[in-house]
Amino acid sequence: MTTLLTPYMTLLIAAAAAATFATRIGGYILVKRLKHMPPRLEAALNAVPAAVLTTLVAPAFFYGEIDVKVAMAAAFLIGLRFGAIPMLIGGWAAVMVMRQFVG
Repeated sequence: MTTLLTPYMTLLIAAAAAATFATRIGGYILVKRLKHMPPRLEAALNAVPAAVLTTLVAPAFFYGEIDVKVAMAAAFLIGLRFGAIPMLIGGWAAVMVMRQFVG
């Protein structure tokens, strides 16, 4: 047995998986039981994707180097006009060019 996959680590991974599953299925069951969803709850649920995206993007933008900032700006501008795949390709290309020529 390697030191990476100890019984403690296996138990920890299983517990994290169970907690993740419980929170996901619990939210689904809770919303499914409601006969009428209150407008405030619906507005809160609609705000979750933007909050998650902000949580992932903001630290990388503010603490990243110039190549990350340029790539995010390029991806943002491309994303305003085109879909997700061109946005990903444009961001990737921008960071590769910046890393090649700027450092």
